[in-house]
Amino acid sequence: MKYNMKLNSEPFELMKTGQKTLEVRLYDEKRQQLETGDTIVFTRIPKDTKETVQNITTEIQELYHFSSFKEMYTFFPPQRFGHPKKITLEKQLEGVREIYSKEQEEKYGVLAIGLKIK
Repeated sequence: MKYNMKLNSEPFELMKTGQKTLEVRLYDEKRQQLETGDTIVFTRIPKDTKETVQNITTEIQELYHFSSFKEMYTFFPPQRFGHPKKITLEKQLEGVREIYSKEQEEKYGVLAIGLKIK
């Protein structure tokens, strides 16, 4: 199956260069349909109107379901998310809270998607 998802510019670039091999999402209804071998096309969300639309086509290699972001971030080394090696757990959680609320996390749980660029 083929899915389309959007990524902010910084994580998009990290994924494009192979520095980010895990994508973090809520384990909502859409993500519950994902299976290894599926394709995800990520579209870069432009920072401004001068940026061109870019896509990356990836293949799902691994799927990991967790009850919380804290559990997920303590399971993997930070580099898999494109984070610096010495980033603190608190900083990782701060970053994810800019996108997902505690209520969403509690409702759905979280998913780490292991990807390979096609």
